[in-house]
Amino acid sequence: MRYVHVMLRGRVQGVGYRAWCAREAAGRGLLGFARNRRSGAVEAVFAGPPDVVEAMLAACRAGPSGARVDEMLVHEVSDAALAAGGRERFIVLETL
Repeated sequence: MRYVHVMLRGRVQGVGYRAWCAREAAGRGLLGFARNRRSGAVEAVFAGPPDVVEAMLAACRAGPSGARVDEMLVHEVSDAALAAGGRERFIVLETL
């Protein structure tokens, strides 16, 4: 399993990015979560097979229609990153 923490900045709020992310991740069988940050960023944690996580990261660089990703920070993390939620399925969390 690969675990990554992602912060996305740009036009990523108000364009359905979290819902798109949840559909994409769930469709790929990934665990984790996505949520808006008050800073205007979207935060996500993806957990799954390394090749599937890599494909999800590639999809996140483009995002849904209407989004613009200016910056994407990716950090390898442990399974402890799922403490906020998403251990059993991919979920959308409340804004933090």
